[in-house]
Amino acid sequence: MMSGVKRSPIAVLCATVLAAGVATAQEPKSLGQLLEQIRKGSSAERAENQQREQEFRAAKEKQKEMLLAARANKAAAEAKSKELEQVFEEKEKLLPELQESLRTRLGTLGELFGVVRQVAGDTAGFVRLSLISTQIPGRGEVLDRLAESTELPSVEDLEKLWFVLQQEMTETGRVTRYNHTVVSADGSESDREVVRVGVFNVVSGDEYLRLDDDTGKIVELARQPAPRHRTLAKKFTAAQSGLNAFSVDPSRGVILRMLVQNPTLQERIQQGGLVGYIIIGLGAIGVAIALYRFIYLGIVGRKIKSQAKREEYDDGNALGRVLAVYESSANADVETLELKLDEAILKETPALERGNALVRVLSVVAPLLGLLGTVTGMIQVFQQIQLFGTGDPKLMAGGISMALVTTVLGLVMAIPLVLLHSVLSGRTKALVQILEEQSAGIIARHAEKGSVRAESH
Repeated sequence: MMSGVKRSPIAVLCATVLAAGVATAQEPKSLGQLLEQIRKGSSAERAENQQREQEFRAAKEKQKEMLLAARANKAAAEAKSKELEQVFEEKEKLLPELQESLRTRLGTLGELFGVVRQVAGDTAGFVRLSLISTQIPGRGEVLDRLAESTELPSVEDLEKLWFVLQQEMTETGRVTRYNHTVVSADGSESDREVVRVGVFNVVSGDEYLRLDDDTGKIVELARQPAPRHRTLAKKFTAAQSGLNAFSVDPSRGVILRMLVQNPTLQERIQQGGLVGYIIIGLGAIGVAIALYRFIYLGIVGRKIKSQAKREEYDDGNALGRVLAVYESSANADVETLELKLDEAILKETPALERGNALVRVLSVVAPLLGLLGTVTGMIQVFQQIQLFGTGDPKLMAGGISMALVTTVLGLVMAIPLVLLHSVLSGRTKALVQILEEQSAGIIARHAEKGSVRAESH
């Protein structure tokens, strides 16, 4: 151990620096080892410093190159900037002209955009309620988008709008057969084969269908049109080619809905109420009496005409009974015979005129009952107005219908009854006139015979 050796301060300092700088070095055990370690550390430090100096010089050269490149880039950028400033000045001079052109073009495009939006909106509502949309769905989406758009339409959008318009015009002139869901009158749905006639009508078999505006579904009509239209529809749907007759509604279902809403004869009669039924009943009784009287007078007339051609007297007809009176009073004087014949004609007249007065009374009562129904219906209308006001015309429709229908029924019954009464009265008078003519002839012959006997005496 070197405990007895006195160390100098420099040696202690070198040992301390070496111990701090080289942590991994082996701790010297003698001064020789310490010097050797210091020598090695100094050599390594010099080598490291030399390497750093070389790297610095190399970096300095590189920085010079970078400085030269940056100056070159700066010069190029300044030249480019001058060029861009010149272009900017030129473009700035053109800017007012271009802005004016832009405003002009934007104004034209704005008008076009407004027209496109309006046409798209109108077409969307039209297409949505078109029968063609039941066969080709989804056509209104692009139209709705164009109608609600806030940007200028593209060429593709304009082409789509044109295509929808062209498709609507083309399909309007076509008759197409396809399958579609149909809602029946009871609310049930079924898939059927339907035939679309342009945008006007759609039928299935002999049934007319319509497009419901609220749901967009094809539904059956609550009541079908007249049988002749249904027959044409059935033949039309069964045909596969060629020209075929069909009842087309050019108003796209409006006229058809109005047509099927017209009440039938039975419904008209029901609108007349109790008074209407009474009028019809009395009218039927009057017509039945008139027909019976026509038959009766026809039979009596044939018998009278047959009796006029025969010499024998038949009590089975009016003229035969009148002639029988003459036969029983052949020896009476002219005045007595005339009175008896007049009496016989008077007896036959009530049978010939029986029922005519009733027909006449019914012809007068029928319009009076119609007037009664009119007054009753108007009273009902005024009562409803008093209770509910005039806001809803449907509430007054029942009373007005009763008022009008009863008047019509009264006139319909009165007019033929008046005519029938006139014809019956004419036929009755004609038969009575035949009896009076035959009676007058009998009296004339009887008076002639009496004058001849008087001259012979």
